[in-house]
Amino acid sequence: MDTAPSSAEPLTLLVRGMTCASCAGKVEGALRAVPGVRSASVNLATEKAAVLGDSLDARVLAEAVENAGYRVLRSQGRALEEEAEADREEERRVLGRDLTLSALLTAPLVLLSMAHMLPRVGAAAHNLLGPFGWNFLLWVLATPVQFGPGLRFYRAGWKALAARAPDMNSLVMLGTSAAYLYSLMSTLLPQFLPAGAAQVYYESSASIITLVLAGKLMESSARRRAGEALRRLSDLSPKTARVIQGAEEADIPVAEIEPGDSVLIRPGERIPCDGIVIEGSSFVDESMLSGEAVPVEKGPGDLVTGGTVNGLGSFCFSARAVGEDTVLSGIIRLVEAAQQGKPPIQRAADALIGYFVPAVLLAALAAFFAWLSFGPPPYLDSALLHAVAVLIVACPCAMGLATPTAVLVGTGRAAQLGIIFRDARALESLAEADIVAFDKTGTLTEGKPALAEVIPLSGILRGVALSLAAAVESRSEHPYARAIVSAAALEGVAADPPKGFEALPGSGVRARVGDKSVVVGARHLMEEIGADFSGFSERVEELSSSGKSVLYLAVDERPAALLAVADPMREGVRRAVAELKDSGRRVVLLTGDSESTAAAVAAAAGIEDISAALSPQGKAAAVRLLQREGRVVFVGDGINDAPALAQAEVGVAVGSGADVAVDTAEVVLLGARPESVPRAIALSEGTVRCIRQNLFWAFFYNALLIPVAAGVFEPWLGISLSPMLAAAAMSLSSVFVVANSLRLRSVNLL
Repeated sequence: MDTAPSSAEPLTLLVRGMTCASCAGKVEGALRAVPGVRSASVNLATEKAAVLGDSLDARVLAEAVENAGYRVLRSQGRALEEEAEADREEERRVLGRDLTLSALLTAPLVLLSMAHMLPRVGAAAHNLLGPFGWNFLLWVLATPVQFGPGLRFYRAGWKALAARAPDMNSLVMLGTSAAYLYSLMSTLLPQFLPAGAAQVYYESSASIITLVLAGKLMESSARRRAGEALRRLSDLSPKTARVIQGAEEADIPVAEIEPGDSVLIRPGERIPCDGIVIEGSSFVDESMLSGEAVPVEKGPGDLVTGGTVNGLGSFCFSARAVGEDTVLSGIIRLVEAAQQGKPPIQRAADALIGYFVPAVLLAALAAFFAWLSFGPPPYLDSALLHAVAVLIVACPCAMGLATPTAVLVGTGRAAQLGIIFRDARALESLAEADIVAFDKTGTLTEGKPALAEVIPLSGILRGVALSLAAAVESRSEHPYARAIVSAAALEGVAADPPKGFEALPGSGVRARVGDKSVVVGARHLMEEIGADFSGFSERVEELSSSGKSVLYLAVDERPAALLAVADPMREGVRRAVAELKDSGRRVVLLTGDSESTAAAVAAAAGIEDISAALSPQGKAAAVRLLQREGRVVFVGDGINDAPALAQAEVGVAVGSGADVAVDTAEVVLLGARPESVPRAIALSEGTVRCIRQNLFWAFFYNALLIPVAAGVFEPWLGISLSPMLAAAAMSLSSVFVVANSLRLRSVNLL
């Protein structure tokens, strides 16, 4: 393990052995106590601890966690996940073995304990064995359960108590030990107990252990299903690839591919890394990236992405990004980061969990002394049963799983749909959004504009105007620039190389072409340089009202031409806008285009609220104004959108946009489909709803059952809870939370 410098990137440890929310809190406390650690966040569902700090040493952090009583897996990269899965599988195997043994011994123990319900059989057995022999038989069956399968609770529970951080294991240990030791005393030393109090509860201690083990096994299996989406993503990369080495082909491990290697892809194979096609053609299924089932045609010069599936053709590509640098690895890292995070809704839960177990211990003591002092005889018997029931029913397993399992399943399901949450907080923020603001170019439109018209002004020739515009735009990466350059190339119009090129984000570009000063851009840029296009307003209005974007060409500060660019609307825009409106949200268009162009696009999309002719800073300012009326989601792509994405409560970037936009956003939509926006919001709403249901169940279910277990209602209503039922109820709570989260896997948002 290496030392990590101070960084915004957390150092991640995979921690095994945590069983409940108290365990997670204990690990966080141990990590925060390490010098240099600024923050530590532990996710019970993923079993990962994310640590931020200065010059962190992973070995020191691991030792701190291990000293707290837990294990840290020390492999790296993909080997770590493989080791973790093997470790979990072994844990499930041992858990299943212990449960089987415990159940085989507990079943006859419970049946014998119920013999009194069959008077003749029970009386005959008691007469045959005598009171001591009968209790001794029960002890023989209970002891292997208590110190065999139940030994795990002693090992972990005692460590937690010694560290003054009692957890689920501590509560089970205390509860079962109390029942077992009381029964043992009733068996061996009944004369030291009050009259009528020498009762045995071996079946209670054994049943509690059996039921808790059964709940843990069901919970483990359910948690494994919760993480399936991320494991499927990790499994998308094949193990081997066929690389062309000279005149020969060789199958090598994917980890050994290097940039520049020529990789051969045959029909039906999965692409092992990112690259550029150099020979052949085929159709590739990229649904793992975009959620779009229609295969995409690939030929020489086209990009291919690792993890996607080739169709019936065959091609060769040059590896460009391999290993951790591939798009797939980046997606996995983003999903893992989101799953590791904690949404704001969990803060109150975390604060409460820290006080919960000590409060349970006090409640158990209070129940014990209350029944000992005021209960009906036998006092000690009733006091013990109610105290044990409180200890068992209040185990905080479900509390620790309530939020992380929902986030785990929700973000995994989102990834399957081409929606990547970079931060768990975005899940909650997106669900609470009141206003959705869209950029136009590349978001509502295809972002692949084509030059529709070149209208020369002031006597300049059309070919000359196109040549000058193409010369300046040849250095720009803007979609409109590419449209102009492509049109010039198609028409065979030559363009001289520009000098002194300058990009003006949100405004346009300028450069010198030959001895001329050439500027291409928006109307406000023309006003700044003194080029007067006011005499051509009618023509501009005509072009804009038809949905075309108009660029202005000025040569030596004089009007030279109008360039009309058409960018087709993305399929599904109108439906996406309608769905957002139906959900009660306001939809707004923010664009740098003119009022007329914006109005035409907005009308086609079904949007009424428009703010046009905005600079990048103007979009951010428009978002700030909207935030006075509610929480804003901004959807955009490209460098121009970065300020607005950062300003909004949630920035949503289309995955085909510029890297800076993706880095600024909290949510990334792979494939840039407009319908992914309402889909992401619906999924976030479902996840937050699931978290609230889980927290309600975990807290209020326990809060309700604690007084029942303590016997508060028994004197008036005759309602109580035996230790065995308490164990079943506690296990049910955890299983319910995980099972409820798993429902998100089947949410149909298509």
